[in-house]
Amino acid sequence: MRKNVGSIDRLLRLILGVVIIVWGVYDESWWGLVGLVPLMTGFMNWCPIYIPFKISTIKPGDNKKEI
Repeated sequence: MRKNVGSIDRLLRLILGVVIIVWGVYDESWWGLVGLVPLMTGFMNWCPIYIPFKISTIKPGDNKKEI
């Protein structure tokens, strides 16, 4: 897998994931599990939805090392 999530994108995913999970716990809703998706893609620096559209938010010159 090649990284395709840049640093700003990663930070936003991690924050959004935590917010959704906290909201789900507070609201006692199973929808909080949806927060795991942006959280995991943020931790992995890889988003499967970006692949068919050939999107990468990594800036040129950043480390694009394969995982």
